[in-house]
This record gives sequence, C-alpha cells and structure tokens, in this order.
Amino acid sequence: MPQRGSDRIAVIGGGIVGRSIALALAGRGERVVLVDDMRDRSAASWGNAGHIATEQVAPLASIATLRSVPRRLFVRGGALDLPPGQMRAWAPFAARMLAASAPWRFRAGLAALGGLLAHAMPAWRRLATMLARPDLLREDGHFVVWPDDARARAGKAAWATTNIGAARIVDAAPDELQRLRALSPQVAGAIRFGGSGQIHDLDALAMALDDALAAAGVVRHPLSATLVCRDGRITIPGVVADRIVVAAGIGARPLMAAAGHRVPLIAERGYHIRGSATRWPAAMPPVVFEDPSIIVTRYADTVQVAGFVELSRLDAAPDPRKWDRLERHVADLALPIDGPFTRWMGARPTLPDYLPAIGRSTRADNLFYAFGHQHLGLTLGPVTGELVAALLTGEAPVVDPAPFDLDRF
Repeated sequence: MPQRGSDRIAVIGGGIVGRSIALALAGRGERVVLVDDMRDRSAASWGNAGHIATEQVAPLASIATLRSVPRRLFVRGGALDLPPGQMRAWAPFAARMLAASAPWRFRAGLAALGGLLAHAMPAWRRLATMLARPDLLREDGHFVVWPDDARARAGKAAWATTNIGAARIVDAAPDELQRLRALSPQVAGAIRFGGSGQIHDLDALAMALDDALAAAGVVRHPLSATLVCRDGRITIPGVVADRIVVAAGIGARPLMAAAGHRVPLIAERGYHIRGSATRWPAAMPPVVFEDPSIIVTRYADTVQVAGFVELSRLDAAPDPRKWDRLERHVADLALPIDGPFTRWMGARPTLPDYLPAIGRSTRADNLFYAFGHQHLGLTLGPVTGELVAALLTGEAPVVDPAPFDLDRF
C-alpha cells in the first residue's frame, strides 16, 4: 500500500456514493480527483424520494417479491413494469434474480444488507456535521398508510413480520391520523416508522457536497471516463491517477468490462413528478401510500410523488404513461399538491441479488468499485464512502465487505 497521500486516487461518478467516497478519502489526507460529466445532476442521487430507508433490510431478491409480481404489474395498475420490447434487457436479469431469491441466498443477503444499514444513519449524521448542514438531515421517520381497514390490517400484519433492522414501528397516533387525513381522505390506517429519515433538500445537499469537495482540495474533471487495462493495471485516458474507484452507478457496467468484469447490472428506472408545496405541511415526514405504491416527500419548496420499477435499457425512451399515472394518483387521492408538474425519470443501478458491489478488483490491482445500490443509494452513500476509504487506506472497515464482492457473480 503506498504511503497515505503519496499518490492520487480518481473516483469516477458524481452521485451521492461517488461524492461521499471522494470526501471520505480527502478527509484521510488522500489526493483525490472526481471524474463526473453529469453537470445537470441527472443521476438517480438527485431525483430520488429523499428517504433514508434504514428499514429496507430485506433484499428484494426474495420468494415473497417473486410471488407478488403478478399483482404488481403495470398493466394491472401496479408499479412494476417489464416492457415486452425490453425483454432482452430484463429477462437475463430476472433469471439471475430468481436464482438469488433462493432462501439460503436471501438469508445471507439479509445479514449483509442489515449489517451495512445499521451504520447508515450514524454515517449520515457524521456527513451532515462535516458539511456544517445538520438541517439537511431529518430523523422524523416516515408514515405508511392504507385506504381502507382491511388493507390496513393486512399491511400492518405484513410489516410486523418483516425484518426492519434498527428501525421501529408504532401505530400512528390519533393526531397523526388526523394530519394524514387532512392530506387525503383515503387514509383509513397508518403506521409510523422511527429510525428512518429524509434529506430536506437534494439540491442543497448537492451544493453542500460540492463546497466541501472544493474546500478539501478535490479536483473535478467534467469528463466522460473510459478505462484502459494494461498489464493488470487500469488507467483513465486524460486523468493522472494511481488508484481508481468506479462509483458510476448505472454507468459502471461498461467501465468494469474494461477490466474483464461481467457485471449483471440493470437500469431499474423510476419516475417522479414535482409540484408546489404551498399547501403541503412543512413538517410532514415522507408518506408511503402502499396502494398505489407511491412515496410523497416534501422538499424545501416542492412536493415530490415518486414510484414505479421499470426494468429496461438505460437508453430507452421514457414512458409518459407513468408520469400521467402519477398525476392521476395525486388527483384520485385528493393530495394538496398544485401543478404544473415537472417530470423526471432516472435509473437505479441494480444487481440481481439487490446487494451493492463494494470491493477491490481481482483483475486489476489498482481498481476499486462501489455501485449497484438499487433503491438505497442515498441511504448508503455516506457509509459506503467510509467503507471504501477504509479499503484504500488500510483502516479496519465498519463492516466486512466480503458479501459485496463483485466476484459473487
């Protein structure tokens, strides 16, 4: 291992994971260059639900998820879309997910993901403190609501038997139910999660991270990176660096291929709309409407409605029917969100077992990686930064990275 600070590390990817890694390394005295060409913040990091989902311990690669597929399909009014025209993209992924859903693999994934999520909120607190922006992190939990008593009973029973790690669940108090029913008359029952949280303003978070990176001396390269492998070492044309970290989200697949890694990463695309927050309570935590599978989040001056899991090619055109359906959900639930709505679509980088890939390449001795965080990129960004920094500097990692090794595929 080179002496700390004696060489240069390039981090490819400017989402929450890449920025967190760059900051964690710079905080340990490393010379860091951040390579990122997404100046418009189009990555999933900046369009997500803002939810720090410490409760999502159970990997989605599970028998329970597979059994739920028929009723969740988009054509039946659900949030899951497997576009027939994209079958060549999602069919191989689906086959791998089926294999990853075997009970023994699910149990191993549950233990691995649970261990990582246990450190997620403490890592966020440390990052918010380092940014001098504790106001960006809210630890008010979130609500899950249902439109009638029968579905509320079934939903509460399901959550009661779900492993939610360090999070906790209580029935919504009468005054909380009253506040929720003021948002929508279609709230018959609700639970409140503790131990989860949200980011108050994603744009402000991105700016705070940029300021911290600049203050830490991190050099920015607005470059679309490519990798070249020669004699077991990786280089980035146009960038001088001794060690390289691929944290490029959905863009990691072609980059890792240059080192000989076949990465079964798919674009799991999500959609959101945003409207005016004038009539939405400023102190309301995120609200999950389990039927129709949307999450509503109040940001600084907007309210966002997000949903859908669309397995597709990254370059496929957006499906405007999904934005239209989100707007119908707003109308059907009578939510106090005013248009006109802005529309966004982004790709969650997802691996078949729904675990991230974090580790060191076995095919190029100066290559490290951290990607594939599926729905948990925002949640796990800071703790991933600390874990990768430990791998590169020889510190003891907060969790064993072995379950996240890419060679598991």
